[in-house]
Amino acid sequence: MGLSFFYEFHASADETPAALEHFLKSVQHYAESVGFKPTVVLNVLFDTKERREFSRRIGRSFIVQDERLKGIALPDSNQVWRHNPITGDCRLIPERGVFLVLTDERSCEVSFGFFKFPEHVLDINGKILAETNLAGWVFRDFINSPDPRYREIVRMFADAGYGVGVKDEYV
Repeated sequence: MGLSFFYEFHASADETPAALEHFLKSVQHYAESVGFKPTVVLNVLFDTKERREFSRRIGRSFIVQDERLKGIALPDSNQVWRHNPITGDCRLIPERGVFLVLTDERSCEVSFGFFKFPEHVLDINGKILAETNLAGWVFRDFINSPDPRYREIVRMFADAGYGVGVKDEYV
């Protein structure tokens, strides 16, 4: 059985990418002081196929389930990874990300940050199919490590008003 440390962050839609980047640079400074290397803060629009694929590796996406997504033609492929017309759900692609990538001593990478997801699922003609209920910035991920440095980083998000959810199976 494997244990995990789950975390989820939220920031209001009013937060600018520059403000989020400034906050993440302060977290980056702490991370470097406790031995993470290399580290990088990125502020990225996921506006190309390659960048959307990159976003998949950075953090968990969100699933939207809505009756209006059942039996329809494929939603806009720039917005969703996967669509199931039988169950009426789709996995969203973020539009933008501001995030910190840390590398530990074993060369394992971990991400912390914020994604902006579309507020509506659109069809290939731009018609609104469903609301995502994801206004603002969100991020969710997990790591399989008891390392207390990760918990301190998550605490920094909480102290800054960004911490929303944590589930630590190591305690």
